[in-house]
Amino acid sequence: MTARPTRASALLVGCVALAGIAGAVPASAQTSAGGSEVSVVEGTAPAWATPSARVGALDLGQVRRVQVAVALKDPRGARELAAAVSRPGDPRHGRFWTAAQFTARFAPEQDTVDGVTGWLRGQGLKVTSVSANRHFIDVEGSVGRLQNAFRVTLSTYRHTARGKSVILVAPDRAVSVPRALRGAVAAVVGLDDSGLTIAPDRVRRTPHGGGPGSASGVAGDGLGCARYWAETNNAAVPQKFAAGRQSNSICGYNTGQVRGIYGLNSANTGAGTTVAIVGAYNHAGTEADSNRAADTFGSPRLGAGQYRAVLPPTFTDQNTCAPQAWYGEQALDVQAVHTVAPAARIVYYGASSCYTLLDAVNRAVQDNVASVISNSWGYTGESAVPTATRQQMDSIVLQAAIQGQAIVFSSGDAGDNSGGSSLGRVEADFPASHPWVTAVGGTSVAVGADNQVVFQSGWESGGYTRSGAGWVAQSDADGRFAGGAGGGRSQLFAQPDYQKGVVPDAVAQGRRAIPDIAALADAYTGIGVGYTVPGQGWAIFASGGTSAAAPLVAGLVADAQQAQGVARMGFLNAALYRLKTGISDVRPVQAGVWTPYMVGYGKVTVPAQAGSYLVEVDARPQSLQSSAGWDAVTGVGTPAAGFLTALGK
Repeated sequence: MTARPTRASALLVGCVALAGIAGAVPASAQTSAGGSEVSVVEGTAPAWATPSARVGALDLGQVRRVQVAVALKDPRGARELAAAVSRPGDPRHGRFWTAAQFTARFAPEQDTVDGVTGWLRGQGLKVTSVSANRHFIDVEGSVGRLQNAFRVTLSTYRHTARGKSVILVAPDRAVSVPRALRGAVAAVVGLDDSGLTIAPDRVRRTPHGGGPGSASGVAGDGLGCARYWAETNNAAVPQKFAAGRQSNSICGYNTGQVRGIYGLNSANTGAGTTVAIVGAYNHAGTEADSNRAADTFGSPRLGAGQYRAVLPPTFTDQNTCAPQAWYGEQALDVQAVHTVAPAARIVYYGASSCYTLLDAVNRAVQDNVASVISNSWGYTGESAVPTATRQQMDSIVLQAAIQGQAIVFSSGDAGDNSGGSSLGRVEADFPASHPWVTAVGGTSVAVGADNQVVFQSGWESGGYTRSGAGWVAQSDADGRFAGGAGGGRSQLFAQPDYQKGVVPDAVAQGRRAIPDIAALADAYTGIGVGYTVPGQGWAIFASGGTSAAAPLVAGLVADAQQAQGVARMGFLNAALYRLKTGISDVRPVQAGVWTPYMVGYGKVTVPAQAGSYLVEVDARPQSLQSSAGWDAVTGVGTPAAGFLTALGK
């Protein structure tokens, strides 16, 4: 560990519930060794911080940044209001509040916040800021002072994240605060390094070098990428699928092709709406790159003031959080939204590091300028972080629902997480599993020369390597699995009302299941993206992952608001699960793409060298596959013509 400040996301515990959302982390009173009564905030130590996993102690002088979450003053009233404004048919449906109204009614009282900050300063800790909605108190202090204040010991622990053994900091027990603050302090987050398990859900194929049709450098030679499905098909390799069902990988769909997938016309622009995108760090060239990509792929350029970035005073933890991965994510998200909603305003909220992403989500909610907030990142699994940290999402999404903001999250790119490069066990991703967010899964999409859909299937890829006159299933750490949308049953949250009668009981078993909806995610049939890679220059490539699907859905919601003449639609899931039109059911298709390069990214292991590979779509390489009705790859399905006018009706 270095002696610089670090900080992990800290967000307010609320007792949010929509037919089964987990409640606030309980606190219990104890008497300390010194005789003073303290309150233990349960769930604030990660399950992986066990004595057997302990590696060593920390330098007591090392400075860390943490956040103290302060509880809502009326969580029951807040969750009742959130449910009412989000429930079709309720008299209060759609009667959204302003951020000021929410803060006045539900935020902790200023006296409560003053009491907490006064105690923190009395412990020798520095209070650096308090959020505008009085939920979060930013604190900085040495390890020694933090340990004394919260009655824990910070150590390093060995933990497995994304298939790799890592050393992370964590407290040895749940934090304690004075008995007088019981009920006020909901959590202290940032004492552990769970934030380092967060990653963007982005998949990027090898840049095309010469542009569309020239992955191999020679267009039309059978080896280059295809501009549309089966434009080129390498006939020199074994044909595993029927004619028209095997194609070279797609160069990257252009604007007309992506808009054609969802039946958009020239009037569907998202005019008058604002979409927020949350990521880490900030690539200063994002706007210029987006305009250059627009010229390449056929979108209009961003207008003056149409894009802006809201950033923290400083960025931290660049040596551990891989900023360049987040730069590429930022480019993908902005360009995806702009492709389907070219007139929508876009506000990018950049977190100071991968530790503070929920901080940026909270800023987007408290600013309340965007009607849709897109997130293309997540923890691998729900067990990666302490219970209290996981439940910090509650208050953010509760306030968003009351204000009429929709929050979408990518469902993950490691399928059911059972692969050796992921968790090695079946588990849904968080925050996508939270019942108050819309989890977006993924599809593989074949678009023909006329910009019409040839077929759509779930994104769960099986990887094969050529061997003589046939194909051999890959057998690395992830076996045949070569990438796919996250999905499955939550371990944390009970089944919300909106999923009852839609998600099969055999799947749900009384729990929240994801995803809710799906969009284009397969990078082999991906969206074309261009951006200036630091140190390398301009690159054009096909991009995907559920990180593409989430902003595409966010942009489609903006289009729906424009089409229906409404400023906001609010929490989407109740409306999504009522859709009878405007949604396409997704089922398996026997098809595949040939590629000379496979996608290699953090959560899935595939061959790294150039070769001859076949990627079979929706191949059930793990436990997930699309099916009739709701499924754990695409949810209720994928948006189709009519979605814009059907959503919310």
